[in-house]
Amino acid sequence: MNPVYFDTRFKLGLPLAELPESFAIITACATTGEVWMSEDNTAASEALCAELKRGGQLIGTITGYSPVTRHAEPGYAAALDFEEACKIGVRFKQDAIYYVSSGTLFVSYCDHRRCLKPITQFSKRADPET
Repeated sequence: MNPVYFDTRFKLGLPLAELPESFAIITACATTGEVWMSEDNTAASEALCAELKRGGQLIGTITGYSPVTRHAEPGYAAALDFEEACKIGVRFKQDAIYYVSSGTLFVSYCDHRRCLKPITQFSKRADPET
């Protein structure tokens, strides 16, 4: 698994206290190591947002970013169980998703290698959006 996944921080689009006990963090931007046109990233992100809204699963926005490179990807907090989050990740061509359960931040591949790998407490990686 790409080591950058373990250093990601998150800018929250809503207060930390409003997040549920368990939720997924999913993006639809180019998978790590790939380059997509900005229009393709935008279209995929809008499609993901629409799907989550239709299913009543959208909680809010969360942007994952690297504190080292400053690369950032807009994403969504979604009320999904882990397996469904991985399936959506696969549909949106994602290598991995993040999952939060009981305050712990995990990362997992979306494909057949899916397995929750603990990172740290989510609150230690969450920054209010400015």
